Amino acid sequence: MSSTVIPAEAAAPKIGFVSLGCPKALTDSELILTQLQAEGYRTSKTYDGADLVIVNTCGFIDDAVRESLDAIGEALAGNGRVIVTGCLGAKTGDDGSNLVRQMHPKVLAVTGPHATQEVMDAVHQYTPKPHDPFTDLVPPQGIKLTPRHYAYLKISEGCNHRCTFCIIPGMRGDLVSRPIGDVLGEAQRLFESGVKELLIVSQDTSAYGVDVKYRTGFWDGKPVKARLLDLCEQLGRLAEGFGAWVRLHYVYPYPHVDDIIPLMASGRVLPYLDVPFQHAHPEVLKRMKRPASGERNLERLARWREICPQIVVRSTFIAGFPGETESEFEALLEFVREARIDRAGCFAYSPVQGAAANALAGQLPAELREERRARFMAVAEKLSTHKLQQRVGATMQVLVDHAPALGRRGGVGRSYADAPEIDGQVQLLPPEKASKTLKVGEFTRARIVGTQGHDLVGLPV
Repeated sequence: MSSTVIPAEAAAPKIGFVSLGCPKALTDSELILTQLQAEGYRTSKTYDGADLVIVNTCGFIDDAVRESLDAIGEALAGNGRVIVTGCLGAKTGDDGSNLVRQMHPKVLAVTGPHATQEVMDAVHQYTPKPHDPFTDLVPPQGIKLTPRHYAYLKISEGCNHRCTFCIIPGMRGDLVSRPIGDVLGEAQRLFESGVKELLIVSQDTSAYGVDVKYRTGFWDGKPVKARLLDLCEQLGRLAEGFGAWVRLHYVYPYPHVDDIIPLMASGRVLPYLDVPFQHAHPEVLKRMKRPASGERNLERLARWREICPQIVVRSTFIAGFPGETESEFEALLEFVREARIDRAGCFAYSPVQGAAANALAGQLPAELREERRARFMAVAEKLSTHKLQQRVGATMQVLVDHAPALGRRGGVGRSYADAPEIDGQVQLLPPEKASKTLKVGEFTRARIVGTQGHDLVGLPV
């Protein structure tokens, strides 16, 4: 049995990479890129300069499927040697065969999501490993696709819910929580590398540790339970030492989330919650197989704001779900008004292949679904605009994302109320003081002087 040996003077193979989808998919991409660099592979920014291309896909909704299939087609046209991974890789077509291979039979290999080793096996098969490195070629925090000053930290994989509109459990499986010591170890390495904002992601952040019965792990020589409250307490302590932010995403409104709010009020964790309510009417939630109800969620929101008045809540909703009546939709609009959601997004319901909701009675016409989405966004944007105007005159801490010429011509940043890429920004004016500079990845104080669409306008002070 022989193995391929590449001479030391030969150039290491170059891998092109396309990463699509949500932050959970992004962390999968980072794991693959980290392993590629650890094994000595290089990356290519162009298709024609790569020995092969990896495309990490999304398959959650039809638009994402089309985008992923188009990206695979572009990679095949531009390079010809393509490995496909991610959620779309787990989907089947109408005939039960793999959808990617059905649409693009020339791809080299196809894997599902969270499959670093399978991807690497395919890379090894089609582009031999350059060498076994004797030195560490990877920074301690791994390879990141985000700017240096913020990073996503995935604390679990999969989901135990069986929402009728969703196929994530079928692609990513049931909940699997990472050991808490591993999570905190990665968090510390990220902070040490210069990360100033840590965004906690998973399919269901609130359920962290449920699958392992909140097993006790160890961090810094001390026992710590794998439970969201304990995790947030430890992350808050770590972040404090580096002057950094911790932001929570994909938080289901379970009762125990109430225990996290005092940490937000004290500044340990950002007073920001990304809560996927999806709807408010009990009958629609029942058809969706979603936990909780609109009425209980209103009570919970009121309790959160009583404990932490500055809390910002972002959420996503679905309009036009099968069977949704006009009165049920009006109940959703009334919920959004009463709940005073700070940041709300809305999707017009669209059937997803393999989702149980496809079989529900009362499928609504596409025109009606889109009309309800537009009505929802008109209400949500009015609320958001009012909330933004209330910040005029306040002085806020802003994390700088963009600052040409050290900010002398102004820049762009985000407050605690703004998650990257999904919320608004703070448009920073040129500082009045000549000595004042702005640096990407550092915090500045800004006095809010106006609004601009979904953004605030701030003057650095």
